[in-house]
Parts: sequence; C-alpha cells; structure tokens
Amino acid sequence: MLSGVILAGGSHHATNGENRAFLVLDGETLLERQIREMSSCCSEITIVTNDPRPFLRAVDREIRIITDSYAGKGMLSGIHAGLSLSKNRHVWILGCHMPFPSADAALLLAAQKPEGAEAVMPWINSSAHPLHGIYDRSCVDKVGTLLDGGSMKVSALLHTLQWSEVYEPVFTEHGISSRFIESIHDAQDHERLITQISQCG
Repeated sequence: MLSGVILAGGSHHATNGENRAFLVLDGETLLERQIREMSSCCSEITIVTNDPRPFLRAVDREIRIITDSYAGKGMLSGIHAGLSLSKNRHVWILGCHMPFPSADAALLLAAQKPEGAEAVMPWINSSAHPLHGIYDRSCVDKVGTLLDGGSMKVSALLHTLQWSEVYEPVFTEHGISSRFIESIHDAQDHERLITQISQCG
C-alpha cells in the first residue's frame, strides 16, 4: 500500500482566496474527489495545510491534518512535512488543485519505479509532473537540506533526487487517461471545467 499526501497550503489568490481543495466540481469538492481516489490504494492519507481549521470540519478523523515544519516555504515544505510522517515507504504526493487524480496512475507509477530511484513521476506534454508523483519516504532528508539552504523551487528538487519518469504512452497502454495531471490554477480554470462537465452530462 501507499501513503497519500495532499498538499493544500498556499494563499490561493487566483481563486479569490478560496482554498482550491474546497472548489466544487460535479457535486464534489476537489478534496472529496482526492480522498475517495486515494482511499482505494493508500493505507493512510495526510493533508498538509497552513490553515487546518476548515479541514477539521470537512474530513473524517482517520485523515491526518498537519502543518508545514518550514512555514511559508511553498510546495517543498509541504512535501517535507508529508514525507516526514508517512509510514509506508512509497508516498503518493498530490496537489489539492488536481481535480482528476488517478489511483490507477499512482499504482502504475509505483510499479514502474526502478530499484534505487528515489521518486517516479509522470512525464507528459514534455514535462515532469511532481505533484502526481510517487516518492520514497527517505527523500525527506534531501528535501530538508534544500529547505535549510533556502531553496523553494521544484526545479531544485528535480535536480537533487534520483528520479525516473513514466511516459504518456505507458499510461495509455494501461487505459489511463493523461487527464490526471490536469490542474485548476485560477477561477477561470474552474469555470471552464464546470462548463465541460455540464456539456458532457
């Protein structure tokens, strides 16, 4: 089994201050969609956030809610916090702004992780997607070293870890749509997806 970590911090200025985890799509919040998907393959789920209060009211008790050890240090601090408390070796890291998480994709990534690799990530549209990746719990030390050195950039993480990629055709061969990497960055993205779903329905 995997450990699941949902990164739900940040200021969310682009969505008028609303935490993207609580945006509603097709009758569910993004958080509900993510927890439902993670529950099928993760023995534990942790939410990392700078504001725990709304999450305490929104999730069951078995969902762990924590704050960053390195406050205000962005995505890397969230990854560090999530890894530091995960019980399983392999940890599925997911951004709260991703409306179509895929347990099938996460399990395929874990299965494709080579021996000796510290992480494995989808490589789609000529880019790595670290916020739907599988990380070895031991990565926490390297992430902590980056943060101690003042680094907050994802690019620094990619240059530090020994990681591998899984390309889009591999997901396609297993019947997995690459839509799981899609993100809601702002209110316009949210409205666009609402419209798409309503038209399909």
